[in-house]
Parts: sequence; C-alpha cells; structure tokens
Amino acid sequence: MSFWVYILRCIDGSYYTGHTDNLETRIVQYVTGAIPSCYTFNRRPVECVFSQEFPTREEALASEQQIKGWSRKKKEAMVRGDWAQVSRLARSSVRPVCEFGEHAKGERLADTGLRQAQAERKIPGALNCGPPRPLEFDVATCDIKLDITNRDLKPEGT
Repeated sequence: MSFWVYILRCIDGSYYTGHTDNLETRIVQYVTGAIPSCYTFNRRPVECVFSQEFPTREEALASEQQIKGWSRKKKEAMVRGDWAQVSRLARSSVRPVCEFGEHAKGERLADTGLRQAQAERKIPGALNCGPPRPLEFDVATCDIKLDITNRDLKPEGT
C-alpha cells in the first residue's frame, strides 16, 4: 500500500498540506466539498499542485509535518521543482527541540532543511528528548490531534 503527501492551492492563494492512502479519493473529497468542517471547504476550488508517494504512513506524515513548517516561498519552490531554491531557503540555524519548555542542558536540534521524511538529527552534546508524541489524524475533520501530556511527570509513589 502506498501513502501520499500532497499540497493543495486554494482559491484564496493559501496552501493546504496533508497525507492520505488514497490520493485520488482524497482530492475528490476536497473538490466536491465532501467534508464541510475541513479548512479547504470555504476555499474552493482547490488544485493539487504537489504530491509525493511514500511506502509507509509514518514517512508520509513526517513529510507532511516537515512541509507544514516551511515558509510559503519554500513550498512554492518545491511545487515548481526548484530544488536549488528549496536548498537556499532551508534553515540552517539551531533551534529549540521542545516548545513546552527548556530541557536541563538546553537541548537543541539542528534543522537540516530538506530531509524528506527523516527524523531530526541531534547536534553533538544534545540530550535525548524521547520518542515523538503520538499523533492521530481525523479524516472526517482534517485535524491532527497531538498528545501533549508531560512525559517528565511520574506517577505518585515512584
């Protein structure tokens, strides 16, 4: 089974990025407005301007999340197939890992720019932040739900 990451251009000029296991059916849902609660519903017509196939859902989701973090210019460069520009627009700065607070030794990760569906790479001396928090994708509402529970909390008595 294949999985896809895709980018839609909406009538208002905004972009919507998602992933699916059936690209054709998913695009038809957006075009016909089959999901009224979806971001694209009031921004139709939409046009699929980019899609890429992946062997696993995890890789497609990782690519989707990566693309969602990109600037508009970087997304447009990728849609045009201008990989040199994508590379130029890649952030090379070190950034905090966790948006929920600082780690004991100020753990930071290197953003390696274009790295389709690959995990973040740690810089030397960084601490391990642990596995990614679980995500759930709700197809009916186009929502991604993130478990933001604090992993550092321990049950009483431990």
